[in-house]
Amino acid sequence: MRNLQLSLRNCHGIRELDATLPFERLRRNTPEPRRSIAIYAPNGTMKSSFARTFLDLARGEESSDHVFPDRDTVRNILDDSGNELTPESVAVFLAYDEQYTPDKYATTLLVNASLRKEFESIQKGLSKIQGDLTKELKKTAQTKQDVAQLVSQVFTKEEDNFFEALTRVSYEVDELEEPVFAGVPYDTLFNSSVDKVLADPDLSHLLADYVQRLNQLLDDSTFFSRESFNYYNAETVSKSLVSHGYFKAKHSLLLAGEDEPHEISSEKELTTLITEEKRRIHEDPDLAAGLERLGKALNANQATRDFFKFISGRPELLVEFENIDRFKEKLWVSYFKIHDELFGEAVRLHKSSRERRREILKTAAAERTQWEEVIEQFNDRFDVPFKLVPKNRVQVMLAQEPFLTVDFEFEDGGGSTQVDREHLLQVLSTGEKKALYILNILFEVEARRKSGELSLFIIDDIADSFDYKNKYAIIHYLKEMEAEAHFRLVILTHNFDFLRTIRGREVVSWGGCFVAEKSTDRVRFEAMNSKLIQNPFEGDLKGKMFTNARERIACIPFARNILEYSRGNQDSSYLLLTSLLHLKTDSRTITQADLDALFHTTFMGTEASAWPDGDETVVDAIWHEADECLDADEGVNFANKIVLAIALRLRAESYMLKLIGDPNATDTITKNQTWALFKLVEEGGAAQPEELRVLRSVLLTTAETLHLNSFMYEPIIDMSDQSLRALYSKVTTLDRAAAS
Repeated sequence: MRNLQLSLRNCHGIRELDATLPFERLRRNTPEPRRSIAIYAPNGTMKSSFARTFLDLARGEESSDHVFPDRDTVRNILDDSGNELTPESVAVFLAYDEQYTPDKYATTLLVNASLRKEFESIQKGLSKIQGDLTKELKKTAQTKQDVAQLVSQVFTKEEDNFFEALTRVSYEVDELEEPVFAGVPYDTLFNSSVDKVLADPDLSHLLADYVQRLNQLLDDSTFFSRESFNYYNAETVSKSLVSHGYFKAKHSLLLAGEDEPHEISSEKELTTLITEEKRRIHEDPDLAAGLERLGKALNANQATRDFFKFISGRPELLVEFENIDRFKEKLWVSYFKIHDELFGEAVRLHKSSRERRREILKTAAAERTQWEEVIEQFNDRFDVPFKLVPKNRVQVMLAQEPFLTVDFEFEDGGGSTQVDREHLLQVLSTGEKKALYILNILFEVEARRKSGELSLFIIDDIADSFDYKNKYAIIHYLKEMEAEAHFRLVILTHNFDFLRTIRGREVVSWGGCFVAEKSTDRVRFEAMNSKLIQNPFEGDLKGKMFTNARERIACIPFARNILEYSRGNQDSSYLLLTSLLHLKTDSRTITQADLDALFHTTFMGTEASAWPDGDETVVDAIWHEADECLDADEGVNFANKIVLAIALRLRAESYMLKLIGDPNATDTITKNQTWALFKLVEEGGAAQPEELRVLRSVLLTTAETLHLNSFMYEPIIDMSDQSLRALYSKVTTLDRAAAS
């Protein structure tokens, strides 16, 4: 992507923004292109709105104007081919987000590709056979519950151990002749409503009485035995004999009787015998009365009524409720038996892959990954009191779990202890919390580095409020990011010193630095002059002090600052320049020739230069140039802003001096003159409330902007060109009205 094309309307407060941000500009003395853009955005300009708009894109969400939601929103973010950027290609790092954690991208840092591929292949086979088997079991058991979870709970008391459960019970399934409980609907017997009723002590007594009587009848039966030959065993034997052609081969059975053995020579005789014996037991008066009492107790709701309806047709099942856990196992063994072939295949596949899965897990646990490299990089570069301890590293590596979760080892010099993220955040300082945030960012960046896919990073002052060590660690990392061929960076900052630092460290090039300017209806990006970034006085203004009126006036506060450093604040030249920043008794008499002489003695090599009109007074030139600035083109306008700020103060003092009208009170002011004049006006009641508000705005605007030096000139850049023009117009109107 060679450039980024933006067209935004009503996005999080951005009324209008059209811009093309150029990437891949050639660097000096090297064929390697730049891949980063820096945008200096004074507070309140657009920085947060810009980042949030891209965050919407990264999340796949629509953007809007939350203050004016009825306004139509346009968000076109395109590459140089006119294609929209995809959410996956965009990563947004806000200044600080305590809840931020790396997304699914970061899991790739834990992956050994070959191990994961093999493990996923094994898991895919197991997953398929599990799906096929549970689908059939669900129909057989007539259950709406999660079969895999149910089976695991029944046989292992865990929720996610399905194949181990199958393996444990596989011998019992193999040995089972017939699935005697195959027709029993699981959810009818085991559901929350039935469980609640069965837990009632009164019902438990009724059930115990019924089972006791049934056992007595079984013990008294000629043919049945509750221990070894119950109903189900008898029916199983009958089915087995018939299926094997026992009676067709003219064989007969000799069953024990009350007086003498009873011979059975046909299927019909055996079935009749079993049916008659069951009927005799079920028609026992005491047993029937017990069943009736159970029916009344189980009339609580539809689920319990369904339970009784089924159980009353097969009352022998009530015996099984003496041991419910074992009964559940018997049911599932019967269900498994119906699908014997599929069940056996699942068990064989699990057993055959178990050893290899163990080997892969063991290898994965010992594997060093990029995740550890990121941690080492972070620990080496950042100063924080904690280390990360992964909780599910192997599971993520092998795709068993989607995201990495970690605990933290917190150290305070006297020992260490493990804490979770929530508790760690409670004890960390703001700077340390931000360092943790940076660590999470590193995970995502490294993952995207590894992917090799195009990524656009929107980076919103992530180094803000860090101490210098950690701030420079971040800058170094940004430098490394910029070197990646498939990375593009848009770095947003409201800190001009940070902008100069990343420019000096060659994170961005001269042509990649922009300043955001906001008017009432739009935001625009203005390319920054390299001289403005590095040293506007030495690189730009000083060279024009004898040829350009506006640049010449802008040199005054810089020169005054230099004189303060070199000669002190009582030096005559320093005091002369002070009279051009405040209206003193001599201010209106200072000429361009006087200013030439001062520049000659202050700056070597300027002696042969002179302003064309030496008789012109400097104050008149200041006011003339300020008036011209009102109609100047939009842009960074560094000199314009300084001229407007100087003129603002002079006009405000001119107005206040007229209001006070007492030279004895004003000529003796030696410091903080603008504030001193304002107090006299305010205390004397010479101005109306609206006029006082305008004057206060001047005081707040010009105090810092006119104390400039080659290191600290951020306030004048932060100042809105539009607001300076509007304020100057108001003050000028007041001053001219007072003179008439």
